[in-house]
Amino acid sequence: MSLRFEVFEDRSSWELFVLRSSPQALFQSWLWGEVQKRAGVTVLRYGVYKKDVLVGVIQACLVRARRGSFLHVRHGPVLASQDAKLWKGVLAFLSSEAKRLGCWFVRLNPLVEDTSANQAFFRSFGLLPASIHRMDGEYCWVLDLGASEEQLLSAMRKTTRYEIRRAAKEQIQVYSTTDPKHLTEFFDLYTSTSARHGFVPHGGIREEFEVFAGQKQAMLYVGKADGKTIGSAIILYYGNQAIYHHGASLPSKSPVSYAIQWEAITEAKKRGMNVYNFWGIAPQNSPNHPWRGITLFKTGFGGRLVEYLHAQDLPVSPLYRITRTIETIRRMLKGYD
Repeated sequence: MSLRFEVFEDRSSWELFVLRSSPQALFQSWLWGEVQKRAGVTVLRYGVYKKDVLVGVIQACLVRARRGSFLHVRHGPVLASQDAKLWKGVLAFLSSEAKRLGCWFVRLNPLVEDTSANQAFFRSFGLLPASIHRMDGEYCWVLDLGASEEQLLSAMRKTTRYEIRRAAKEQIQVYSTTDPKHLTEFFDLYTSTSARHGFVPHGGIREEFEVFAGQKQAMLYVGKADGKTIGSAIILYYGNQAIYHHGASLPSKSPVSYAIQWEAITEAKKRGMNVYNFWGIAPQNSPNHPWRGITLFKTGFGGRLVEYLHAQDLPVSPLYRITRTIETIRRMLKGYD
């Protein structure tokens, strides 16, 4: 298959292709690329053409890490079809670009179903399942929003429904805003949450919120009980889904976190979203996974599991094995299966 790869600069055409071919691919959105640029990351955008017809787009970030440099194609590449010849050409191009930029490997995670057939398909190109834990919403919990609010409530776990109704009775205050100046409340909680649970805070959250909120595609929720800020969440809107992308809270017996989620769910319905994506959860067979607690919380709202193929690595240098060893050790030490 003869393919042509060109630097892509047309935002509207890019978004049209992504939303038509893989509408759940948040990290291939044009706005996400702008977030990365503002955070100081080198972003490469390519269009893939076959006989002048656009058949794919690739948004890659150049990651310079101590464990090894790599090209990161999160939620992509986005292709018009899963044709083997198309994939072969795209992977050859990415391999060439990675070598040109001095990278050790390419990491990608196209949002395709995690099946034995798809696993075999990618193995046939020399790809390896990445040694990191399942992140980027590969194993996530989603709530379909087609039902009425009462129907959604009735399908929830009993304790979740009780906490939502208790929040209403206790007049828990939840406000939402697109104004970045209110992020101070979120970060105060986020710093405390990361220290309590022992995880490294995500970088670039401010840039993420400012870019998406500037296009009315993000909302910050803040919940208070007795005048004290207890919980906060950042929701992104992309395609047909609302995404619970970041959350933070203080230990409390108050149902603030439940109230925030219910407000976010009802707002998503008002916006015409089809899905509320609670993002990543712990695998069912991982009782010691660090996300077990938040998984119990998220699944209480009702919904279903969505499982995408795990991130795949394409080594382009023998040094890749250093990265793989380091990431494997880190994953095991943190308790991820």
